[in-house]
Amino acid sequence: MARSYASYLLRIYSSINRPSRVRVLFQSNKNLHSFREFYPSDHTNFPLCPSLDPSIQPPFPTTLINQLVYQNPKFKLSNFEKQLYSTLVEDGNSLPTSTCVESNQNEGSKTITGNLHIGARDPVEIYKELRDADNGDKRTRGDWDTLNEILHNFANSGWASNQALAVYIGASFFPTAAHKFRNFFSKKCWADVANHLIVLGPGNAADRFLFPIFVEFCFEEFPDEIKRFRSMIESADLTKPHTWFPFARAMKRKIVYHCGPTNSGKTYNALQSFMEAKKGIYCSPLRLLAMEVFDKVNGLGVYCSLLTGQEKKHVPFSNHVACTVEMVSTDDLYDVAVIDEIQMMADRYRGYAWTRAFLGLKADEIHLCGDPSVLQIVRKICSETGDELYENNYDRFKPLVVEAKTLLGDLRNIRSGDCVVAFSRREIFEVKLAIEKHTNHRCCVIYGALPPETRRQQATMFNDQDNEFDVLVATDAVGMGLNLNIRRVVFYSLSKYNGDKIVPVPASQVKQIAGRAGRRGSLYPDGLATTLHFDDLDYLIECLKRPFDDVQKVGLFPFFEQVELFAGKLPNVTFPQLLEKFSENCRLDGFYFLCQHEHIKKVANMLEKVQGLSLEDRFNFCFAPVNIRDPKAMYHLLRYASTYAQNLPVSIAMGVPKCSAHNDSELLDLETKHMVLSMYLWLSHHFKEETFPYWKKAEAMATDIADLLGQSLTKACWKPESRNKPKPKPQEKKDGYERPRSIIKKKRQLKSDLRSGYLEKVAV
Repeated sequence: MARSYASYLLRIYSSINRPSRVRVLFQSNKNLHSFREFYPSDHTNFPLCPSLDPSIQPPFPTTLINQLVYQNPKFKLSNFEKQLYSTLVEDGNSLPTSTCVESNQNEGSKTITGNLHIGARDPVEIYKELRDADNGDKRTRGDWDTLNEILHNFANSGWASNQALAVYIGASFFPTAAHKFRNFFSKKCWADVANHLIVLGPGNAADRFLFPIFVEFCFEEFPDEIKRFRSMIESADLTKPHTWFPFARAMKRKIVYHCGPTNSGKTYNALQSFMEAKKGIYCSPLRLLAMEVFDKVNGLGVYCSLLTGQEKKHVPFSNHVACTVEMVSTDDLYDVAVIDEIQMMADRYRGYAWTRAFLGLKADEIHLCGDPSVLQIVRKICSETGDELYENNYDRFKPLVVEAKTLLGDLRNIRSGDCVVAFSRREIFEVKLAIEKHTNHRCCVIYGALPPETRRQQATMFNDQDNEFDVLVATDAVGMGLNLNIRRVVFYSLSKYNGDKIVPVPASQVKQIAGRAGRRGSLYPDGLATTLHFDDLDYLIECLKRPFDDVQKVGLFPFFEQVELFAGKLPNVTFPQLLEKFSENCRLDGFYFLCQHEHIKKVANMLEKVQGLSLEDRFNFCFAPVNIRDPKAMYHLLRYASTYAQNLPVSIAMGVPKCSAHNDSELLDLETKHMVLSMYLWLSHHFKEETFPYWKKAEAMATDIADLLGQSLTKACWKPESRNKPKPKPQEKKDGYERPRSIIKKKRQLKSDLRSGYLEKVAV
């Protein structure tokens, strides 16, 4: 039975034949510890607290004894037995314990006599007495030290800081509020309260006694701060994201989940429905796959347009569009929509795009293609949205077989049709160099930094049986977006660098990559998988046997309008600080998490020095496709933003090499140049066209560089270099002019030489 916004419960048991017991039980880390009706008109909407039942609530704050009388009229204050009643202390099992107040009961009227201990008093009354007191009582030095330690522990209590959020005292403001409360309490505290705290000692029991008094103090001292933080929290509310799309909710959508592994025909069947529809949209995880569907559908006679961040190709009379999932429109109405690789909803960086497409697409029929990992959460979301869910399960056309005989660490055991998978660019070129040096095979190369056009060119060369390129060396970029004739997938290793440390490759990713082996209708219909080293074979088998883990949460990220609303509550903070505050204070439902956005914050920090950008401009620039670890690409993004802020046409200001790369440094430069041009094209489609007027030139330059990259990879036979290679230290000149040194430095050098010569003679 909840009393107020308090986190303690009153349980009263009375009987004629036995003593009555009263218990005060604290709830840990769940509910608000308050003893005052700060928002009396809005009990049901108060966050983080249980709903209150007005039928059992006294209409005004009361003391504990008043509560007893109110809940059980048989009790009378005058006959309450004299016995101490202490604040609770958690025992070793982390369960609250309490002392009891027992009263003798007569057959007639029941009476209660005596005085209660300070721990049983209403914190509201304690606070009022502290507030109205002139000064606290004198204490010994030992008592002062203990009391200060208790207050210091309270100010640093994570439990108290978390509980304070329930009354809209933010984590950043809590230390300030706790410091002022400490000064107030030290000055006003009288003997009974101090003695009670000293008996409790530093720890959880003292924190729980102080917290409701602290809440009352904050309600009186910081009402404006509390209201401001409450307003800010409400503006960062990301709960119930399905309600963000009212038109989609007004429709009775049919959701068809094509659930199965790679090479099972699930995407093929979904695309059949897409092509048969009068109007349809295909949402791809990659530009490369969107381009492939665009070419395939048009080749089958269905007019289809292409829309990605960098390309807009409108085909006349087309009612179909193939797009990347980030570019999907939730404003247009479709008959059929296809969302490919739906398990990407759980991706920690891009998951929000799949979630937004799934929740917001206005389509009569939506086909989801993916593995079983998100099936459970799709069911839960459909139960919230009211959509009908149909499940189609698929198996591989041919089972994937693990070769027990590995390559035994020798790349000379590579065969035609093999795909060697490594997890870094450096390893890719090391493997290519070793294979071409020690065997007669030629290698195609695919990795993430290559543009889609170059990847397609490399895939086409590998699939073509009439040339000498019969081995593919690739990163995990081969896991989706390409149709490849792979006989066997060979894992160079099964660990990779995750940006912080070396970790095992996740089982789901191992399955996705290994499943690329074998393709129906190709030269290699049966799929094989193995490892380079025997030590990795057990982990490969374990990953392939392991069932898909059910995803518990999917990603979300706010629209610009939500960030803009939140910014209105914090007018004097920078955009990076605004993003930080939003991530700290946003509220989410149990099905969702906020996608990681460290890359967005890094771009925002770099653009902070640029004056003249609006909030929306900064938001859009932060989503530009740029490698934040590439200083050259970051420099060009900064230059583009600076020029745009001055209301000037943004120029490309970059040349194109006339020949292919001769070493890895030149290859890295080509990759960076293409990234910069891709970024320019993306910006031209997200800002006004007149601000980025040279997009046609950028398209032509990007095509030329993609061709040069393909030529460079064909003849690449060099060791890889780091993109952030440190500058070489200048070498000392032995011949020619040398800048004269000062006389003092010359004398010091002469003394050093003489001393070293003397020591050498002594050593001899």
